[in-house]
Amino acid sequence: TSALDPEMVQEVLNVIRALAEEGRTMLLVTHEMSFARQVSSEVIFLHQGLVEEQGSPQQVFDNPNSARCKQFMSSNR
Repeated sequence: TSALDPEMVQEVLNVIRALAEEGRTMLLVTHEMSFARQVSSEVIFLHQGLVEEQGSPQQVFDNPNSARCKQFMSSNR
């Protein structure tokens, strides 16, 4: 979503949300953390090309295990 024209971001997010509500499986890479939390069933946090944290949105966003993920999530609230 970061490469989109700012005027199109909401439209694209609406389409992705509708697909998620249909139960579609998607792999989404985004800087829209609030949106990712709302539509995800699983979250993977990558750091330096490796999986740093993986779990439910609640676990990764609210109670991450890794120090790097904690730092990132606290800076995006």
